[in-house]
Amino acid sequence: MSVADEIEKLNNLRQSGAITEEEYQTVKSRLLGQGSSAGEPPKPYPTAPAAPLDEKSWSLMLHLSQLCGFLIPFAGLVVPIVLWQIKKDKSAVVDRHGRIVANWMITAFIAGIVFFCLSFVLIGIPLLVILGLLCVVFPIIGGIKASNGEFWPYPMSYRFLPVD
Repeated sequence: MSVADEIEKLNNLRQSGAITEEEYQTVKSRLLGQGSSAGEPPKPYPTAPAAPLDEKSWSLMLHLSQLCGFLIPFAGLVVPIVLWQIKKDKSAVVDRHGRIVANWMITAFIAGIVFFCLSFVLIGIPLLVILGLLCVVFPIIGGIKASNGEFWPYPMSYRFLPVD
């Protein structure tokens, strides 16, 4: 492909709005040899924007968003619910994964309260540690299953919301 063809494709991307004027000028100067060193091959120009997220990606994000709570307090509760509410009416698959995640969050919250109360008699401390590990492991496994197109209700999760 000649440099003229490359510049023409680049110009089409700029006109379609896929790249900005600044990106256009930067890549064009690289193609013409003005912005790169003599021995360096020109870098490829940006491509069109990625396709929107599909159901598997939304389901994966729904499961893994529970881990946000380890970075920002209460984000692990808020983010999955917001993601679920955004897509539940548009996708039955995402709605089902959202119900699975909501059931686990409610179950883990109740178990956390019970285990905290039991920590005053020392049995609750190891139970809280196990619950913390499960709150990391289950969303990861659920996310992997969701990316494979499978439904995986978390073990030990009470079904407050019907999943099927």
